[in-house]
This record gives sequence, structure tokens and C-alpha cells, in this order.
Amino acid sequence: MKAGETLVKTGLMRKRQKRSPVAMAMRSEGLEIDIGQMMDRWTLQMGYPIVTISKNQSEQLPTHYITVHQEHFLYSQEAKSNNSLLWQIPLTVAVGNASSVGSESLIWINNKTETHRIGQMDDSTWLLGNINQTGYFRVNYDLANWKLLIQQLHNNPEGVPLQLIGYLPEEPSFLPWHSASRALYQLDKLLDRTDEYSLFSDYVLKQVAARYHRMGWPTNVPGSEGNVLQASYQTEELQRELIMLACSFGNKQCHRQAVTYISDWISSNKNRIPPNIRDIVYCTGVSLMDEDVWEFIWMKFHSTSAVSEKKILLEALTCSDNTFLLNRLLNLSLTSDLVPEQDVIDVIIHVGRNPQGRNLAWKYFREKWDILNARYGEALFMNSKLIGGVTEFLNTEKELNELKDFIQANNLGAGPAMPRSLEIVEGNVRWHRLHRRHFFQWLRKSPNSNLG
Repeated sequence: MKAGETLVKTGLMRKRQKRSPVAMAMRSEGLEIDIGQMMDRWTLQMGYPIVTISKNQSEQLPTHYITVHQEHFLYSQEAKSNNSLLWQIPLTVAVGNASSVGSESLIWINNKTETHRIGQMDDSTWLLGNINQTGYFRVNYDLANWKLLIQQLHNNPEGVPLQLIGYLPEEPSFLPWHSASRALYQLDKLLDRTDEYSLFSDYVLKQVAARYHRMGWPTNVPGSEGNVLQASYQTEELQRELIMLACSFGNKQCHRQAVTYISDWISSNKNRIPPNIRDIVYCTGVSLMDEDVWEFIWMKFHSTSAVSEKKILLEALTCSDNTFLLNRLLNLSLTSDLVPEQDVIDVIIHVGRNPQGRNLAWKYFREKWDILNARYGEALFMNSKLIGGVTEFLNTEKELNELKDFIQANNLGAGPAMPRSLEIVEGNVRWHRLHRRHFFQWLRKSPNSNLG
């Protein structure tokens, strides 16, 4: 390309950049921001920010100002944050109170700490940032604002879509349930091997029960062929989310329905399980039923040619409570051609997610590391996926020490995957040390803990 052509092309690109909807929107706010420079901060810097919003406590500023602070988000509070990292953040903010919700405002955050005029506020006014979670960053608030948001959800649930566990029974929409599920499963992985786990699972079931029974299961249950009603996508996804929570945390009716589906499939050799919940039903059936069901799923895994179905069936095999079967699956995955090579990592990870298989997967991972590293070590994504997937559920002092010893013995501290895994496991162990006792105390005192 000639020099003149390069200049023309560069000039056109700059004109397009200035005329882009984002640039025009920023100019309407009195801002001139270089789009390329802004995007570089998001695409070239590691990680993402956490934004803390608080009402201004300074006597020099009126009450309609807020303070916004950004910093690099890290799972571990003890890890050293890179204070030089800054993002240009489009932050949407709304304010409201028990009787009304104000309009949404957009402010741009460029510095570590900034103050912005947002609207008239008093002690009863709450703030909500990153409306509808459209920005790729986390938001935190001062304690007083968290309390106001919780109160708002209970008094007027339509006012703010926020994922708080105690509010779930009142929530009819899919997205808050989906967000809550992710948080609950994070807690579940920390608590699922503790002596008091039933306190947590019973509490979750209490929150889920009413909405689960109201939504029910898809209408094509065994014996009702042809009677399939088309529900909206959001309704289907909410129904699936509730079924997954109910079956995962031990709802007896959910377990019975899953067993009924599996039994019907075995007896009729017709799979009438709705496709969007097959993974839940398969996993629940394998975990509750006998070894014959595991062998049936294993047979179906080999006989089906559908790639998506094959993947679901293979993951279901890792749900068994039988450690002999889990160990058998681990060995078959690596030492035979019965499991496709690209699926071996998923088998090990999913066995590790099963509380009954966690120790097996962690032990197997360490014992077979040389083979696994030789096979997948050059594929950075696969290697990182394996390391992160096997270690993210470790949460005891013993497992943390085993991880440290493993890293040191194999000289694995150089790459990004192992230090990242170590950070997460240290965070898991720290959570147990600092919060586990208080968390269970809170569950015992909560009025929603008693299932009655």
C-alpha cells in the first residue's frame, strides 16, 4: 500500500471512529474519548475492575454527589493488586426509594476515584450501578446502601433486579434466578463436604420450593405423548433453572420425577425426556439409582452418534455416588479409546465436581500428571482448563498443602494456570477459616431455614 493510500485510510478510520454511536453518545455528554484507547484498556490489560459506589460523606459536598472508586478485581484479598491498572468505565446508575425509582444516568469513570453529581438523595435513597449487568465489571456498595437495596427488594420487588438469596421466593423472572444459582453453586462447592451441609441445602430448598412447584416440569411427562405446550424461552429457562436447583439440592419430588423419566426410558427404550432438561435428569438418575442405570447410560453413550447427546451422557456418568464406577471411568478415559481424547479433560473435571469423586479426581490428576501434561501441555487452553477445573473445588488446608507440594515438585510456578489455581484454593480455605462458622450460625437463626 502506498503512503498516500495509508494516510487516506487512516483518515477515514478516524472519521468513522468520531461518527460511531459510542463516540457521538460520549460527545453528547461533553466527553471526547479516544475509542481505540478506551478499548485497549479492556482488551490488552489483564482482568477487569470492581467499582465501589457510595454516597458522598463529605460535608463540603451536597448529598446529591456520589463517590466512585475503581480497582483491579482479585479473588484473594491478600494478593497484590496492580494499582497501575485503570479502565474507562461506562457506569449506569439509578437512585430510588420505597415509593419511586429515578431515571437511569450514564457516567464515565476514568480515574481511580471520582465524585459525580447524580441526583437528590437522603438517608432513605438507594443506589444501583451497572443496570441490567451490561458492563463487564463488578459493583460493590457501602454497607448502608446494601441494607437499603435488600429492604427495597422485600418491600417492592419490581423496583430492582438484584440477586439476594432471601428474596428469591418473590422473584418471577429468569435472570435473577440464574444469577442467584451461580452464587449458590459457588457456596455449594465450599460447603458440600461439611458436616452441617444439610443446613445450607435445606435453606436453598426452602427458597426454591414455592416457585419450583408453581412452574412444574415440561408437560410431556411419561404417558402424555403429544401433549407438549410451547412455552416462551424465558419461561423454559426459568423452569430448567428451578428443576436444576431442586434436584441438585435434594428435593424429593424432583428426584422422583427424574427417576420416573429414567425408568420409563429403560423399560420402553424410548427417550421421552425433554431435551432441555436431559442433562439434569440423566445426572440425577445416575446419582440415585443402581449400577445397572450407570451401565445403561454407558451403553447409550457408545451407541449414539449425536455429539451433543454423547457429551451429556458422558457427563452424567460422572454423577454416580459409587466411587468404584467413578474410578473405573477415570481409568477408561485415559487408558483406552472408549472415551474420545478431547473428552478426557471433561471427565476428570466433572468427577472432581462430584463431592464423592473429588478426592479421586485430585489424586488421579497428580498421579497421571506426566501423561496429561505430555498430551495436553502444548495446548494452553486445554491445560489451563484441566488445572483450573480440577483444583477450583479444593477447599481444605490439607488439599492446599498438597497443591503447593505438587507445584513445587513439578516446578509449575512459571505459567499462569497454577498460580491462579493456588490463589483460588487459598481463597476457598480462607473463606472456611473466616466465614464458615458465622455462615452456619446465620442459617440457624434465619426464619427461612426451618423447612417445617
